[in-house]
Amino acid sequence: MILRDLLKHFNINESFPDYLLDESFNEVFLDGDLSKTDNSYKIEIKTRQDVIHTMYLNPDDDFPVKVMSKLPSGKLNGIKFGHEKDDLTFVNEL
Repeated sequence: MILRDLLKHFNINESFPDYLLDESFNEVFLDGDLSKTDNSYKIEIKTRQDVIHTMYLNPDDDFPVKVMSKLPSGKLNGIKFGHEKDDLTFVNEL
């Protein structure tokens, strides 16, 4: 699934960098719960392995798309996507 499809699925009508619209993400987010605060969106889902996957969407942020996974141990693992294609940052905290 690409970001463009996810945005359409959740009726999110915001502008994101073109490269991100074609970026692949896990289909698990299609079944996630969407919440919105101002111009920021959060899609969250808990998988059978008790891993909580969260996607943060904020077109006005330095990193408009962030994906964070919280493992049953409490450890965090994620990635932040910047406005340019090669601007990726791997993180273990928000």
